Amino acid sequence: MREGPSGQDDTLTAEGRVVDTLPHAMFAVELTNGQRILSRLSGDLLTRGLRIVPGDRVTLQLYPYDHSRGRITRRHD
Repeated sequence: MREGPSGQDDTLTAEGRVVDTLPHAMFAVELTNGQRILSRLSGDLLTRGLRIVPGDRVTLQLYPYDHSRGRITRRHD
């Protein structure tokens, strides 16, 4: 994570639910406000081999310049 000039983290995090699985470890995630985000798995989740299926609750980081894409960083139980 990068820090901005004020020392704050410049990434946005959000929670949502996986709606659809797509090829190449991509997922369609619906946020709590109804917005759909195209997201991929973070490298840590890929190496652990976690399986994410539609209906799972996830935490994701939104890219700072494109809020329609993100990276899944955690799957909730």
